Amino acid sequence: MKVIHLIGGGDIGGAKVHVLSLVKQLNSQIEVKIISFRQGIFAEEAKELGLDVQVIRNNNILKDIRQTISLIKKNKYDLIHCHGAKGNVIGYFCKRATKLPTITTIHSDYKLDYMHSFLKKMTIGILNSFLLRRMDAHIAVTENFRNMLISRGFNANRIYPVCNGLDFKKPVHIAEKKDFLEKYHIKDEANHIYVGIVARLNPVKSIDTLIKAASLVKKANGNIKFLIAGEGDEAKNLKKLAATLDLNDTVYFLGWLKDPYELMSVLDISVLTSISEGFPYSLLEGAMFKLASISTDVGGISDLVEHDNNGYLFKPNDIASLVTYILDLSSDNEKRTLFGERLYQKALKDFSIEKMASLQLHAYSDVLSWVGKGKRSYDIILSGYYGFMNIGDDALLDSIINNLKHIESDIKILILSRNPVVTTKMIGVDSISRFNLFNIISTMKRSDLFIYGGGTLIQESSSTRSLLYYLGTMYLAKLLGLKTMLYANGIQMLKKRFNRLVTRYVMNKIDLITLREDTSLGLLESLNINRPRIVITADPAVTTYPCSDKRVYEIFKREGIPADGNYLGVCVREWKGHEKAYSKVLADFADYLFHHFAITTVFIPMQRKYIDDSILSKNIARQMKTPSFILSEYYTAEETMGIISKMNILLGVRLHSLIFAACCNVPPIALVYESKVSSFMEYIGLDRLIAGDVSDITLENLISVYTYIRENETDIKDKLSKQSTSLRIKAIENASLAIELKNKKGEKNES
Repeated sequence: MKVIHLIGGGDIGGAKVHVLSLVKQLNSQIEVKIISFRQGIFAEEAKELGLDVQVIRNNNILKDIRQTISLIKKNKYDLIHCHGAKGNVIGYFCKRATKLPTITTIHSDYKLDYMHSFLKKMTIGILNSFLLRRMDAHIAVTENFRNMLISRGFNANRIYPVCNGLDFKKPVHIAEKKDFLEKYHIKDEANHIYVGIVARLNPVKSIDTLIKAASLVKKANGNIKFLIAGEGDEAKNLKKLAATLDLNDTVYFLGWLKDPYELMSVLDISVLTSISEGFPYSLLEGAMFKLASISTDVGGISDLVEHDNNGYLFKPNDIASLVTYILDLSSDNEKRTLFGERLYQKALKDFSIEKMASLQLHAYSDVLSWVGKGKRSYDIILSGYYGFMNIGDDALLDSIINNLKHIESDIKILILSRNPVVTTKMIGVDSISRFNLFNIISTMKRSDLFIYGGGTLIQESSSTRSLLYYLGTMYLAKLLGLKTMLYANGIQMLKKRFNRLVTRYVMNKIDLITLREDTSLGLLESLNINRPRIVITADPAVTTYPCSDKRVYEIFKREGIPADGNYLGVCVREWKGHEKAYSKVLADFADYLFHHFAITTVFIPMQRKYIDDSILSKNIARQMKTPSFILSEYYTAEETMGIISKMNILLGVRLHSLIFAACCNVPPIALVYESKVSSFMEYIGLDRLIAGDVSDITLENLISVYTYIRENETDIKDKLSKQSTSLRIKAIENASLAIELKNKKGEKNES
């Protein structure tokens, strides 16, 4: 493989380190050449590293483009890799002329790159934004940048995460502190603490935040000194600000350092104050020296720095928090050592140069496998009740994709969604509208497997129209030659004769059906659906895991919920007018638990759009005589599961609230609104915890079930623990069967 990298050559920060270290590592496996469109530090360091670098600079961009195109054609490269605005501009024209696959690395938020210059922002900035969308694929150096691109409409399956990496095996120069400080005329004393930053001195780095913080720190502790390394347009203004704040004996400007390790080896604390970042190498360099770090929580920094575990994070321009963290670490040598060691271990594990190169090579190979073959093909089209802001279905979708990717990591998936933009941003996988028939047909023609993933899609309780939509798209997939699968679905009794006939006809043409419980098998048999292979598995949502305890308590704090209470979690939904009757019963039950057992109710709305569970939750709370909490935000499936894990019991109408509770060993009390709820409780052997139907629930029934739970809590939790393990194994089987079906030869029609 032969790859040519195009870069402006003026960057002396993270992009420079990324490209040079990446190319050096790649050279042992593929042939790589760098074109720099400027003489300077970048090209000089590339030559010192023994890299194949050539400077093309004719003081005329058209000549630069022509010379680069000629070079690419002459040397027969396989792929063009661009970096930065100038690299993208020239790379785009090279792509047009050579027809080669062309990718670009996103090192920063491209909309903020020229915030310091209105003229550049309105010229090169706009042009770069336009051309980025003409590239074949994008490399994102952080997960945040990947999400940023997705939120701006970039194709999710053409974005490859390649985190920055550092060569931890490379010997580094460790400066003598005394010599280094003397070099910059800094008086050294044994009790001095040195706080440092390495960054370009421009507005996006917000160095003024550090200087203003230094002014406040000086008043509290005059032994803390600040060392700022870097050059840039803001240097003059920043020095003036420091002088104005009387910091000449506290803040020291070191200028540009050819070797940043020189500074890192004398610091006690590494700081970053940027308002926008990709993934700064200065943090990795600090980690190499086991420095305690304080940074703004921007870009991909939180991928490395875990707040209050291996460093501190603060919001951009939050001077007060920065001051607090500097003073805290400066006064606690033990904490500095602990944070530094933890940061080093995480960086060593997740941000090595070897891992960065491996991810990059995978991206190259994958792009070469599909670029030039017309429109992008997909392995799987995934359809279901997606894009409706329903936590249960979000969990289904996320779990299905994670399980599929666990078996085949580079599988290409497309989702049919009610809200494609939100789904793509949330899940990170391509999505199109479930109602765009022409787009669906076009995509089906270049896909292998069509899946209905999770839920109860074969039902008529919502409407016949919904049933016909799902059956219709499944039948369309078969007509277009795709393999088809019903993935961990539940089946509901169909009463209308027409619906039964259509369902039988279509479902008997499906290749594979997996069911989330055995009750659905009987319903399939009653419909005479017997031609597909049928396997009983489990709901994919059982493979969702709760978020960290730390995140749960952050949510509790935000919602005003004490962390040490006893709680009844309540997940309700509207259903055919019955909510008015059962809401009073639930209110009385919640009051009963509070008065007799000091258990407080926490309402956990599972859907916020189209059906808003918070409305009914508020109505029940209003009828209560005791205090309660209602979650005010729409949380992720992992966060919701984490919240449920802190409940003593869970009273659920929605099926997935009961599934989450079961997987967290929280005894669930079920209210049945559809047969799928009772089917699940029977499947896990806890039908004794069904309190009744939403149409006829009584306070006596609820109290009876709760009393049973109190008397048999240990046995119930033991059963839940065993069942959740079994369910997870069965749920993963869904993905194995799907991949097996996808890879089965000779099934897709050739057209």
